[in-house]
Amino acid sequence: MIDLNWVRSQFPAFAQSINDGQSFFDNAGGSFACRQTIDALTSYYTETKVQPYAGFASSKRAGEEMDRSRARWAEALGVASPEIVFGPSTSMNTFVLADAFGQILGPDDEVIVTNQDHEANTGVVRRMASRLGLTMHEWRMDPATGLLDIEEFEALITPRTRLVTVPHASNIVGQENDIARITKLAHAVGARVIVDGVSFAPHTIPDVAALDADVYLFSLYKTYSVHQGLMVVRNGLLDELPNQAHFFSAGSPDKRLNPAGPDHAQVAASGAVLDYVVDFHRAHGGAPTDSLRTACANASALWRAHEDALSTQLLNELSGSHAVRMIGPASLDAATGHRCPTIAFTPLMHEPSVVAQKLVERGVQTSSGHYYAVRVLNGVGIDPERGVVRLSFVHYTSQSDIDRALTALAQVLG
Repeated sequence: MIDLNWVRSQFPAFAQSINDGQSFFDNAGGSFACRQTIDALTSYYTETKVQPYAGFASSKRAGEEMDRSRARWAEALGVASPEIVFGPSTSMNTFVLADAFGQILGPDDEVIVTNQDHEANTGVVRRMASRLGLTMHEWRMDPATGLLDIEEFEALITPRTRLVTVPHASNIVGQENDIARITKLAHAVGARVIVDGVSFAPHTIPDVAALDADVYLFSLYKTYSVHQGLMVVRNGLLDELPNQAHFFSAGSPDKRLNPAGPDHAQVAASGAVLDYVVDFHRAHGGAPTDSLRTACANASALWRAHEDALSTQLLNELSGSHAVRMIGPASLDAATGHRCPTIAFTPLMHEPSVVAQKLVERGVQTSSGHYYAVRVLNGVGIDPERGVVRLSFVHYTSQSDIDRALTALAQVLG
């Protein structure tokens, strides 16, 4: 069981008067930053805001902090340090990535995309495929459930498939996809797999090596950290893709897919969230000698158990309501995979924007819209212009937060 008092003490946002009497349910748009992240960023800007890797003391330390973050993330994700690429955002990382793939794919190649993706992970690949005249197959959700059927994916794969893009979990549907199985099927025909982990990583720090994804992306600002996108590029792909940076950066793995160059302070501070994970692990019985990967796995298991207990209550309320249509699974059925606590619904008798505002007025911090998942909403028969209401939470969410949301939903939906 999580010590929620300890957890919330690590997030300064909870101590701010602007959040008094409020419950934060917009975490999928960006989580609160932990104290360790804020301290690291403040320290960098205060003490080492210079060009890194020069010979003077503050510059040396700046570079060391950047290197430490890269190494820490590599250990946490189970990959090698040169496979870690930082960029301004996941959207920018996928943009650069698609451009690089566009330089090595040919007219006889095929790509598979889904309509369950956030636009960042699908739009750039679709444009690239259209520009090159590639054959593109769309792996479509079940319009009633929003789920992807692995058998339909198997039917789309051919010996000419070269690239697959898929979400680890949709930012609307919430259901975890079986990435290990998808990558195994794709690799059997020589295809590369790009996985969007933005909606998954805040709940479970992924073991990217075990998933065997060729590219795994997520947003650090949604994972209690700084506003950067982190991209893991594995299995020799970084050497295979053409350099997208200055010609003289071709030999630098951390620069090849980041033409803008690194945001020194953000990169240096990005690894501090892993100090929080270690602190969490030890505060919940973990041994000081445990590896960082062990700490990540154990912390993630506790986060998931806590989130699942809270999710069940909201899922039961919304799935039993005649006033809404909920998107995605109505329960935490282990047989169909894990469901992240990102719960979207469309009101049947009110506009989503009106419902969201009424929830806000009752202390439930949420919003409405399409959340850059226009294809998802079209795929389940919902007008993207109207959108959905989304309640998203993480491991620092409390039972009192859920109680406030349940009370507000009953009042607003009737």
